[in-house]
Amino acid sequence: MHDSPPEDMLGTHEVTNQPAPRGDLDLWAGDPGLQTHATAAGADPEVLAAYGGRIGTEAMRAAGRAANRHPPDLVLFDAGGRRLDEAQFHPAYHDLLRTGIGAGYAALPWEGAKGGHATHAAMVYLTSQVEPGVCCPMTMTYAAVPALRADKALFANWVPKLTARAYDPAPKPLSRKPGATLGMAMTEKQGGSDIRANATTATPEGDTYRLVGHKWFCSAPMSDGFLTLAQAPEGLTCFLVPRWLEGARNGIRIQRLKDKLGNRANASAEIEYHGAIAHRLGDEGAGLRTILEMVHHTRLDTAMAPAGLMRAALDQAYYWASHRAAFQKQLIDQPLMRGVLADLALDWEGTLALGLHVARAFDGRSAAERAFARLGVALAKFLGNKLCPGVVYEAMEAMGGMGYVEDTPLPMLYREAPLNSIWEGSGNVICLDILRTLRNEPLAGDVLSAELASVAGQDRRFDAALKAHMQTFPKLPEEAQARWYAESLATLLTASVLMRQAPDAVAGAYIATRLSDPRGRVAGTIGTLDTGPILARLGMGRGSCPFEG
Repeated sequence: MHDSPPEDMLGTHEVTNQPAPRGDLDLWAGDPGLQTHATAAGADPEVLAAYGGRIGTEAMRAAGRAANRHPPDLVLFDAGGRRLDEAQFHPAYHDLLRTGIGAGYAALPWEGAKGGHATHAAMVYLTSQVEPGVCCPMTMTYAAVPALRADKALFANWVPKLTARAYDPAPKPLSRKPGATLGMAMTEKQGGSDIRANATTATPEGDTYRLVGHKWFCSAPMSDGFLTLAQAPEGLTCFLVPRWLEGARNGIRIQRLKDKLGNRANASAEIEYHGAIAHRLGDEGAGLRTILEMVHHTRLDTAMAPAGLMRAALDQAYYWASHRAAFQKQLIDQPLMRGVLADLALDWEGTLALGLHVARAFDGRSAAERAFARLGVALAKFLGNKLCPGVVYEAMEAMGGMGYVEDTPLPMLYREAPLNSIWEGSGNVICLDILRTLRNEPLAGDVLSAELASVAGQDRRFDAALKAHMQTFPKLPEEAQARWYAESLATLLTASVLMRQAPDAVAGAYIATRLSDPRGRVAGTIGTLDTGPILARLGMGRGSCPFEG
């Protein structure tokens, strides 16, 4: 907050009916839904309380705005014409990464603490509310650790730096850094999601390989290394490509930075390997199996991020409605507004609850938990990301014209909303993975059935919806019905988690509006709900809003 408040007597008019600036926000203490579902998932409340209090401050939110409004610049050459191939960032970007990495965003799950993955997942949710672009390099650093287990020497060399809680953006080799980040470069022009079609070649050279080829998308090109795929003599293989060598730059040439819809603080690049030195990770020909360890963990983050985006959008809309009057009433007291916001809040809390429930399985060690993690993360990623753009848009509309201008976070959130559905498997790919997992890993289906059966008999509407799903899909569907199947299954699973963890009014409203009662296609076209308990879960602004007792 400014020491001297801005003037509201402007000569021609007095500024009234405008919400005051928010100041510092505590994103943990002000979020009852997060507290409920993070605790149920086994996350560490002390870590989250500290991080939620820090990341929500006015200074951190200002850093997020600065990083988003000043995207990275591509600097290919120095003044003398020597190649640099660097993306240079606004200082706020580095401040946010230093804060996240320092708090253990990438390290916590690998430090042995109980509930590490669930705590990490909640940190993804919190960070996404402030500046989601900086999540990308931290998420990939987190997710690379299990993939590096395919090679003991690489694991020993890299993982201590990836989990060091130290951020050093300087262009220097791993040996001279206190901490490191790791990115990914898989997609090629001709293949897209079909990475088996990759054409980049890897030629053995002593203990290393030389890579030649092009990568259509390289996430976070200033990372200290990248996991990538290339065709070795025995087939598609995974490699670790260091960004910097001792006394030299590796043969990685940035062609351009992608001009993206959103995710502007983060650099995404098109690159070429010009004889880049690479270390083989895993066996030749086993590249897909090796890299999927990283993909599996990045999917957890893409399932959590939409919950954070929805939360941030709804928080803005709720605060606005709680402090602005129209037609002689506070907006939050208008039945239509309450119905819309409550309907949206059910999508947000359902996405949050399912994502953290799946994160708990990532912390498990049994075969059943591992099987459920693979299936559950796909279901959570699919449904949450399909809901996210609509929730953000409706929150924007609830604010009217103010929601459409860059003075608020809503435009940034709206641009960000489609990203996580596209990243690490678009909707169709995820649906096919769901069918493949259920077909090839029967244990995953068994655990899912047990999850749904655990709440049977508690609500006849849920029981009827589950029965209807089983009658519609007595066996795995044909490919053309995969989206319908995935949406139905993910909604049922979400309802079951809410029945176990959320207040009865929230779980009951979710079942009524998503599984049972007739409704329209747009937000707020629902039957009569007790909106108070649902809106109370948003938490923010309750102190100054008399309507949520």
